[in-house]
Amino acid sequence: MSKKALIITDGTPSIESIAQAISGALTDFNVKIYSAQKFEGTDLLPAEVFFIGCEEVSPSSFSYLEDMLSHINLASRKCGIFSVKNEPLKYLAKIIKDCEADAAEPLLAKDGKIEQPAVNKWLKQIIN
Repeated sequence: MSKKALIITDGTPSIESIAQAISGALTDFNVKIYSAQKFEGTDLLPAEVFFIGCEEVSPSSFSYLEDMLSHINLASRKCGIFSVKNEPLKYLAKIIKDCEADAAEPLLAKDGKIEQPAVNKWLKQIIN
């Protein structure tokens, strides 16, 4: 049975591009990418690892996700957060804090551009 990974995004082109790079590097995983507005809490249950990315602080589509993460314990799960700016990374770190997921260093892709080797290196910190 393959391992499952979930990527939740704000749906912006730059964040979707990073999500695709992450998905492409997770060759041992069955990866699903959801925009936050289409995400449902049950989507997270089978995932061993999850990733969250957004371009701005507190996008309106993240309200359900924020609420859910404040009420669920994901201590056994690994998590990665990513963005194109520092402020959204601080926001994402804050919203995952209560769920106690095992979070790695955030991935900052300035101007929405990131090289695949950098994504691969970041993923090794999370997966291994």
